[in-house]
Amino acid sequence: MENVQTATPNGKIVLLIHGGAGNFKESDLGPDQQKIYEKYLREAVEEGYKILEVGGSALDAVEASVKFMEDAPLFNAGKGSVLNKEGHVEMDASIMSGKDLKAGAVAVVRHVKNPISAAKIVMEKSSHVMLAGNGADEFAQSMGLEMKDESYFITSSSLEQWKKANELIPEPKDINKHGTVGAVALDQNGNLAAATSTGGILNKLPGRVGDSPIIGAGTYADNNTCAVSATGHGEYFIRLTVARSIAALVEYKMIPLEQAVNEVVHNRLSKLGGNGGVIAVDKNGNFSIDHNTTGMFRAWKTEKKCEVRFFKE
Repeated sequence: MENVQTATPNGKIVLLIHGGAGNFKESDLGPDQQKIYEKYLREAVEEGYKILEVGGSALDAVEASVKFMEDAPLFNAGKGSVLNKEGHVEMDASIMSGKDLKAGAVAVVRHVKNPISAAKIVMEKSSHVMLAGNGADEFAQSMGLEMKDESYFITSSSLEQWKKANELIPEPKDINKHGTVGAVALDQNGNLAAATSTGGILNKLPGRVGDSPIIGAGTYADNNTCAVSATGHGEYFIRLTVARSIAALVEYKMIPLEQAVNEVVHNRLSKLGGNGGVIAVDKNGNFSIDHNTTGMFRAWKTEKKCEVRFFKE
């Protein structure tokens, strides 16, 4: 028997997205750059929200928003992913359905155009939760997903960052502001979902896997509690199982979502020395966005409004 988590539909629909967190300030991001980021973040949140508006699933909505950001060269996911020590792209992604606790993930993929769609295919078309490396790329291709040569993912910005990290060129003018992308949603039927996608850490060792494809660390969703997507220094998020820890505080201590997020981000994560943030929404449509860095690219949309933010408030 499938483990189906009870939905509590109340008609609310909510979608939140993030495009990474980091210690950047307003002076690091000029007006023109802010306009570009705002445009992409607003379009990304609209991409998923329009699915929710017509009664679509939270699962499809988070995939759509993350897929949009993977296709945008501004973020460290899909096109624009950072390069590893050897100058190659290795991407990770995961997705989870709060309705039945089904999940899918891919790690260290180099050719599937949209890793988040590959993660969803693993969830829906295989008996596994995670596939990695060539096996993940080959499975995605066998399922009909679009594949790309590695050169598609490498942008002039990501290449410049890699060269600087290896001291091949002087300090680039622009700091590395983009990061992991993610989305969480609540649909009209009361179902929750979460999705996360990343290119990982610049100049990482080949084969390194962060929190983004690990269920419970970078991604988690359960209709009984909440949906969470994280961004930050993955090694810390894995050790703290950040996403699941937030859901566990809501479930076992029965504390409000905002309080649970604050506890994990500002107490547990900060105490360990980790940087980053999360977006989360609970089964009642309450949501929380928090980070212990100076900046975090984020946007959200409800029936009442659509907001985009970059800096600490």
